Amino acid sequence: RCRTEYENRNEATKGDEATKKQFHSFVLFLAELYLNLEIKGTRGQVTRAEILQEGLRELLNALFSNPVDSNLICAVKLLKLTGSVLEDAWKEKGKNDMEEVIQRIENVVLDANCSRDVKHKLLKLVELRSSNWGRVHATTPHTEATPENDPNYFMNEPTFYTSDGVPFTAADPDYQEEYQELLEREDLFPYYDENGADLSGLGDMYFDEIDDEMDPEIEEAYEKFCLESEHERKQ
Repeated sequence: RCRTEYENRNEATKGDEATKKQFHSFVLFLAELYLNLEIKGTRGQVTRAEILQEGLRELLNALFSNPVDSNLICAVKLLKLTGSVLEDAWKEKGKNDMEEVIQRIENVVLDANCSRDVKHKLLKLVELRSSNWGRVHATTPHTEATPENDPNYFMNEPTFYTSDGVPFTAADPDYQEEYQELLEREDLFPYYDENGADLSGLGDMYFDEIDDEMDPEIEEAYEKFCLESEHERKQ
């Protein structure tokens, strides 16, 4: 079935919408198959199917040979899925196929009579490839972050200000000592009642009084709640 679909690729890209839609589904199926099918070599090494790699290249050619919107969108999806893997595989063989694909995309953007939206998708794909398909390679081996090797080490630490308005953060040598002093200063963390009145300095006496007193209406509602709960429990 796959061989039949593959051999009819040039006709399918020029067919009606239903034919093209079925062909595009086949293209993306092969792309997923290429990514996920693992082949074990005689020495135990795991590789991808080379025949699919070459097949995807020819399918791209067929799609670009008839650059209508639906064919181009399929090509974009195919390259988003497999672009990085295909380029790596081609480079291992000393091929510059991806350069040729990108050049063809740029020609399509310049010359093809496709929609502006599709041209934008193609340009975004070229941009993605220029950023190494969005991959980030670490330049140095992973090491535990320290103030010496990570400029963002103190990024999530709070910033405080001295009485003179000078900011100081965890990056400052005296930070820990000054931070502890701030925590111990009660005037920086006052207590407020529901109306915003400062209750600092009243100490435990104030909170003891709160615990002992209750608004009459709230007390009545609370007692009613307790009675109803007890009644339901007994039932």
